[in-house]
Amino acid sequence: MEKVFKRPHALCDVEFHYCPGCTHGIVHRLVAEVIDELGIEGRTIGVAPVGCSVFAYNYFNCDMQEAAHGRAPAVATGIKRALPDSIVFTYQGDGDLAAIGTAETVHAAARGENITIIFINNAIYGMTGGQMAPTTLVGQVTQTSPYGRDAKTQGMPIKVCEMLSQLEGATYLERVTVDSVKNIKAAKAAIKKAFQNQVDGKGFSLVEVVSTCPTNWGMSPTEAMDWLRENMLPHYPLGVYKDKSNEEAK
Repeated sequence: MEKVFKRPHALCDVEFHYCPGCTHGIVHRLVAEVIDELGIEGRTIGVAPVGCSVFAYNYFNCDMQEAAHGRAPAVATGIKRALPDSIVFTYQGDGDLAAIGTAETVHAAARGENITIIFINNAIYGMTGGQMAPTTLVGQVTQTSPYGRDAKTQGMPIKVCEMLSQLEGATYLERVTVDSVKNIKAAKAAIKKAFQNQVDGKGFSLVEVVSTCPTNWGMSPTEAMDWLRENMLPHYPLGVYKDKSNEEAK
């Protein structure tokens, strides 16, 4: 009997270390499916961040490079320039990409580097215990905002897609989520487009995935999905924020 659903070849046959209900596993699978479908496993190089997905190099059947905290876009830039025929992606959380790595992200986009970034936004620092992140919502309780984020003293959440959309160098920016079958399919389509853009030499692509962190939110996986829909999606609307990919390749 033919298998109609199986583990992608680009995804290693190992157990994830993520907490129950964490959506990193879903996104890992989508990335691996896209690598399989585009036939690029042998030329793909991933860059792992510092954060919950620091062990991403254990999960993908492609070459992987670990980057210092926040420096994944800079490392990816170096790899891509040294090996221009490779397909280079980073996989980063909101602390890694939008806090310590803000400058690297902004300038890689401004330069139009031909790389692909997968950005996981769960509005909190997951690995280090649940501190407030740049994407934490106003009023959201974290370990370092026990009374809720106060916009007067701690500022407003950073909206990465909206911010990067102002840069001429960015080619493709889309925000997705993986809370339902419909949205998982849309997320995969966005990730595939971001990789295809790089294959076609079209420049900088970033897909932001609005995600959950049940452990540090102090919720069950089901409650976390409900909280995402009720609180995160109104503040971080899904959709395409920039798409220049229909222009001719560089």
